[in-house]
Amino acid sequence: MGAHPSAPSGLSRDGVVTTLDAVIARDPVRELGADCVARFGGRLPFLLKVLSAESALSIQVHPSRAQAEAGFVAEKALGLAAGDPSRNYVDDWPKPELLCALTPFEALTGMRDPADAADLLSALGVVRLAPVTGSLASSAGDPRVLSCALASVLAWPAEDRQALIDDVAAACTRLAASPGPYAAACAAIARIAGDHRDDIGVVAALLLRHVVLRPGEAVFMPAGGLHAYLRGTGIELLANSDNVVRAGLTGKHIDIPELLKLLDPSVAVPVIEPVVRAPGIRQYVTPAPEFQLYHVELGDDVTRLPGTGPRIVLSVEGSATLKAASGEVAEVVRGGSCFISHVDGHVSASGPARLFLSTINPSAQPPST
Repeated sequence: MGAHPSAPSGLSRDGVVTTLDAVIARDPVRELGADCVARFGGRLPFLLKVLSAESALSIQVHPSRAQAEAGFVAEKALGLAAGDPSRNYVDDWPKPELLCALTPFEALTGMRDPADAADLLSALGVVRLAPVTGSLASSAGDPRVLSCALASVLAWPAEDRQALIDDVAAACTRLAASPGPYAAACAAIARIAGDHRDDIGVVAALLLRHVVLRPGEAVFMPAGGLHAYLRGTGIELLANSDNVVRAGLTGKHIDIPELLKLLDPSVAVPVIEPVVRAPGIRQYVTPAPEFQLYHVELGDDVTRLPGTGPRIVLSVEGSATLKAASGEVAEVVRGGSCFISHVDGHVSASGPARLFLSTINPSAQPPST
């Protein structure tokens, strides 16, 4: 749900079916507000998604705003077509993202501490990984060794790669069957190996931190953070970009040198609990200027929805009646969504329903470049 030019949302406005990007392009100030236009150049700055993973999605990293702008210009100068599958930068925007769990949600988020990664590899006892284990153990906690370890794994000799993947899968299956601090992570990697039998990303996954979010918990992924989503359903809110540089667990384009250039192994990815802002309204606080996410539980009473400027409302349960200050009314049923423009002003709602609302972050400014 959003206005990225590659896949804009359909929109019904005054009985006419069109797309959200077309509506915004006709009058950005009316739809987004002057402040949003000044900050983001007339572009709706966020995308709202429902993400449901049955098996592991790719290990990937996203660029910062400066990296995205420079990469987009460089690839354009090389003459790469917009649809070229070898492009890393399909637009010039960053892609910070927030993932809020609707069901238990399993993910790999950020890299392990070097000592923790060394302990896991030691517990597996895979002889082929002994040099990587040794470098991690002797690093004195310097996170830069994680980039070197990842580079070593991703560049593993082709003739020995399958044997390494098989050894890791077998060791993870063994460790998952015994109680211990790495049982859950090893069980996840054993499942990944079942779906990606010849992908070196199976081994790279050992270097990432394994988490299982409870419904209502979230993680925020800033630029440079390596991650992969494994299983579950959640609400994903991200900047309006398709920029992804992948490391593995995918048949899509992989650019290891570019990934290592973007990677920040010291990125911390804490689990986020929402902050109560009013009865029935909770906010997931992040530093991203492009977005903020609210979870709203409505009863029969009228509730004033949070946020100003452009907003997207999604119902995940029940049916909500939205009423703008102008008197315009919209019904949003389960699975349905609604774009609220700047000129709609403050919007009230009643249910019963459970909503997610995305809007811009008024307290954070995008960095100048």
